[in-house]
Amino acid sequence: MKTQTLQIDRLITERLILIPFTIQICKNLIQDDFSDLYKMGLKKGISWPDDDVIETLPKIINNLSRVESPTGFESWMIIKNDTKEIIGDLGFKGFNYEEGNADIGYGIIKEERRKGFAKEAATELIKWAFSKEFVKEITATCLIDNAGSIKLLKSLYFIETKKDNTMAFWSLKNN
Repeated sequence: MKTQTLQIDRLITERLILIPFTIQICKNLIQDDFSDLYKMGLKKGISWPDDDVIETLPKIINNLSRVESPTGFESWMIIKNDTKEIIGDLGFKGFNYEEGNADIGYGIIKEERRKGFAKEAATELIKWAFSKEFVKEITATCLIDNAGSIKLLKSLYFIETKKDNTMAFWSLKNN
């Protein structure tokens, strides 16, 4: 089974716009080139892209190179609707067809944390994913001492499924 090309170019919430990364955007960001984002009317957040984003860009490129164009099960930019500032990213690490699941991850720049943006963005992306009948589960992983992520995952009704010395593993079923 092959996931279809994404039929939308953005998801919109009360305060946010979610726009999928493309390979070209990622390659330009690695080169410190923001021209394509500026052409889209977007602005860099204060500390965006941060070290986490820069480190993740090759992984995003790798995920996108496996599909002809974004399917939605890759990474998305998180943009404040009122200022058009990019403040983070979230998304999936692809779709696992055998298990019927996708693993979610997210990050918000430090200046915009603790304002509910991660929850708002994750809620919308999960809603979008669960609208696809083939998505049976969303999974997540976080460090066992990452209180912010643990609080967020619990607020999104994820259930902790296991834990090791450093990581906690979470699951949200599509009912």
